[in-house]
Amino acid sequence: MNSETETSLHESLRDNVRLLGDSLGRTIAKDLGSEFVDRIERIRALAKKGRQSAEEADRRELIDYLRALPEQELLPVTRAFNQFLNFSNIAEQHYRARFRRVEDYKPGTQPDLGELLHRAASSGHSPRQLVDAIADMRIDLVLTAHPTEVIRRTLIQKYDAIDHCLQIIETSADHPEVLQRAHGRLEELIAQSWHTDEIRHERPTPVDEAKWGFAVIENSLWEAVPTFHRDLDTLLMETAGERLPLEASPIRFASWMGGDRDGNPNVTASVTEEVLLLGRWMAADLYLRDLEQLKAELSMWKASDALRAEIGDDPERDSRQAAEPYRALLKRLSTRLEATRAWSRARLDGEPPGDAPIIETREQLFAPLLTCYRSLCDVGLETIANGVLLDTLRRVAVFGVNLAKLDVRQDGARHGQVFEELTQYLGIGHYQDWDEPARQAFLLEELASPRPLIPSRWACSAETREVLATFGVIGREHRQALGTYVISMAQQPSDVLAVALLMKEAGNGVRLPIAPLFETLDDLDRAGDVIERLLALPGYREVAGDHQEVMIGYSDSAKDAGQLAAAWAQYRAQERLVEVCREGDVSLTLFHGRGGTVGRGGGPAHAAILSQPPGSVNGSLRVTEQGEMIRFKFGQPDIALRSMEIYVCAVLEATLLPPPAPQPVWREEMDRLAGIAHRAYVGVVREDPDFVSYFRAVTPEGALGRLPLGSRPAKRRQEGGIETLRAIPWIFAWTQTRLMLPAWLGSGEAFSQRLEEDGGLDRLREMREQWPFFGTYLDMLEMLLAKSDPLIAAYYENRLVDDPALTRLGESLRQRLVDLEAVLLRILDQRQLLENTPLIHQAIEVRNPYIDPLHGLQAELLQRNRDADGDITPELTRALMVTMAGIAAGLRNTG
Repeated sequence: MNSETETSLHESLRDNVRLLGDSLGRTIAKDLGSEFVDRIERIRALAKKGRQSAEEADRRELIDYLRALPEQELLPVTRAFNQFLNFSNIAEQHYRARFRRVEDYKPGTQPDLGELLHRAASSGHSPRQLVDAIADMRIDLVLTAHPTEVIRRTLIQKYDAIDHCLQIIETSADHPEVLQRAHGRLEELIAQSWHTDEIRHERPTPVDEAKWGFAVIENSLWEAVPTFHRDLDTLLMETAGERLPLEASPIRFASWMGGDRDGNPNVTASVTEEVLLLGRWMAADLYLRDLEQLKAELSMWKASDALRAEIGDDPERDSRQAAEPYRALLKRLSTRLEATRAWSRARLDGEPPGDAPIIETREQLFAPLLTCYRSLCDVGLETIANGVLLDTLRRVAVFGVNLAKLDVRQDGARHGQVFEELTQYLGIGHYQDWDEPARQAFLLEELASPRPLIPSRWACSAETREVLATFGVIGREHRQALGTYVISMAQQPSDVLAVALLMKEAGNGVRLPIAPLFETLDDLDRAGDVIERLLALPGYREVAGDHQEVMIGYSDSAKDAGQLAAAWAQYRAQERLVEVCREGDVSLTLFHGRGGTVGRGGGPAHAAILSQPPGSVNGSLRVTEQGEMIRFKFGQPDIALRSMEIYVCAVLEATLLPPPAPQPVWREEMDRLAGIAHRAYVGVVREDPDFVSYFRAVTPEGALGRLPLGSRPAKRRQEGGIETLRAIPWIFAWTQTRLMLPAWLGSGEAFSQRLEEDGGLDRLREMREQWPFFGTYLDMLEMLLAKSDPLIAAYYENRLVDDPALTRLGESLRQRLVDLEAVLLRILDQRQLLENTPLIHQAIEVRNPYIDPLHGLQAELLQRNRDADGDITPELTRALMVTMAGIAAGLRNTG
């Protein structure tokens, strides 16, 4: 793309930001008066002036102005800046959807599937290999309910409608009446947004979260999936001369919403069952809409003998059925789908479900549609076959009859508790006192035993009863509705065997894939050995077959060890797991538990996948999509389309054209860098006696619990200190102050020490240029540092900290951040951050004058809240929560 075109695109983005901002200004003026709007503009101007000036007095002018605001204006001021930042995001999302710029984090790196197919063909891969590679690809995008989406669903719907108005305005220059209506509708939607409370009054329930996930499928992915497959078919026809097989679905969707019970007491067996039924109900409803369109369109009479035999066609008995055979078959299918929808509804309402035949499997829905498709092709009507009928077939292949497979996640300690109670009840000892070989022997013996182990009338604890009830739900549900059983904090082979035995005993013998989740630094280092011992156990392969799934935890490992040490541990763990499974002749799927932020393994998907160890992808990948990232990547059809292309492109490239293995000298370098970084991180977070006090004093961590983001508590255990805090609020709190500490602490010491040594700079630059893992790490660190701001972090300290020891710690941390930036720029050979990433640089620069006032107001409100011992007015409490939402919106991430 040439510079002139690039400038034009940026102007389009700026025009839309200005259009939405002007409309918001008019809306606020009508509500609160033009003088209030002038005050908002004055605050923005002061923030911009403070950014551009090196004088402390200029920055102080903004703070003094904010602190002098009347109390009754604090809430509307925070709302005004929050709304503008959300509207800026709408404009940017619109820009990215229109110009296919979903991952424009570095110019020249936009993944293009067509270009990749040609490159793969040029490198010696045959057309057959290309088609097979995509047809056999298995990418599971797992939508999770991690509480990082700060925007209410009702506002998201209004924001989507605003985006639609922008589309009309941009394409209606020659139709003034259409343009006028679109501008009128835009004003209406912005007024609706301003007059809607942006903060939820109650936490969503797990079922609410699942409904939100299903809504993303209904409103965006339902349209995007068949469009994506049409585009893929076109590319394959151009490159390989054939379409993707009808049954193929390179990308599928799974969900944790309603299945993730790790640390969330609100997710119960009954909730899981309700969510499964909701998925069945909504799927039936969506497919019925498709069938109505198909019945309207497939009115032709030419049909194959196979189709006529399927419907039992007898022209003398039923002339209409003979004249419209496709409609006859589709009507029969509609009747079963209507029965399925009614059955699901009755189950949800606690009523008798009736006995009419229902659709229970993907095949029962796919087969009749495939019969229609083949018939149309057999009689020469391929054009019709490859229309809306093919779209529906693609949907069935991807979404099945439940829309998204539901994963179940539970802490491994809960399974151990079940067997501890059970062994005591049976009088055979204390399971939790046994060593690992004894546990394995017991579990393997019971897995092979035909007799039941769990007594039918066992009066166990409520906690154990809930675990068994969950397996009961799994056992009653059809296998196709369920995904993977994930074990949090897995540490030993017995953790996996325990779940396998519970499936046998309480889950009706079902065999789901079981994925141990390795999260801490120690667990990652031992992951390969654990899986090696597991695969070597006699009898385990009979349970697991020839496939093993392993989940890699990004969030907790970074919180435990620091980002640099965690990233290297994750890389090494994957290498070892690939080696172990290859030697054991077992296929491996790695499940990446990434978050939205750099501190939780987030970043552009294409770069992240290509930075994995060679052989670790191999056509199969699972990855979590969390919180606000679901909306950013899949909330609109055009964005979802591009996101799916990026995933397929990255997995295909990693499979057919994998990155080179790191040179031994690079591995030695990373071992050393990670060791230095880990020691520096632990020295602050674990060993500095003032750190916990500093964290709680300078961040809004204590107030985050009142922000009703999701159904899950902020802590795994309500007692205890920072070690019990989940990774999301840990990241969220540091993001709010712009210190961004979890994503960089320790890196500066590691790089600085290396640069002081001969050849250090050359080695780091070599690794950056030639090793995707290290290059991507530096890119993400650069992006993170560009969003950080030591001056803002200093203001929080000045307002909220009065202990000299804490102040000294804060000064030390901010100096580390400044030093790291200088070191990174030297490695990158740049004068400023994001020098080669203009779009992201521009987005941050544009937003800062609107985020800065929210930081100032948040620190002020936090201090007032503490002075009042948490007893501030509801309006100020709401204002505090709005500042959190606004800062998150401005930085485009929370946790």
